[in-house]
Amino acid sequence: MSEKDPIRVFVAHTFAEDIDYRRVFEYLESSPNFFYLNCSNIESIPATGGKEALKEELRAQIRLSEVVVVPAAMYSSQPDWLTYEMDVAQANSLPIVALEPFGGMQEMPKQVAERADEKVGWNERLLADAIRRQARHEESTRWETIEFEMP
Repeated sequence: MSEKDPIRVFVAHTFAEDIDYRRVFEYLESSPNFFYLNCSNIESIPATGGKEALKEELRAQIRLSEVVVVPAAMYSSQPDWLTYEMDVAQANSLPIVALEPFGGMQEMPKQVAERADEKVGWNERLLADAIRRQARHEESTRWETIEFEMP
């Protein structure tokens, strides 16, 4: 992965503004040396065609990606759309990275957890590493550093 070859990421959405949808990109932007291309577009709503046109638009967006990120908290308000997006991801053999509900106060819905290839918490480093692993099978070479003073 480099600036010239970014990972193509689709973040599950329902064609509406959602705090977790925006938060994913805040986390990805704050991860150093992580280059991605956003394949999801909440503003690309077909003018005609109803629900089938929306489904076709989602399929087109998902097909462009290498990995699908599902903010699990969105499932409780829009289970049908998120299930559909996970169905399309799996039909296209795309890995799914599920993000635990923000704040850790809720459990991840079973329907999301069972379909996820990897589950992570809200941490830019964990999220970026999971996307790298699932999309490109790249392992992170980063190490945790703990500093402490000797008495």
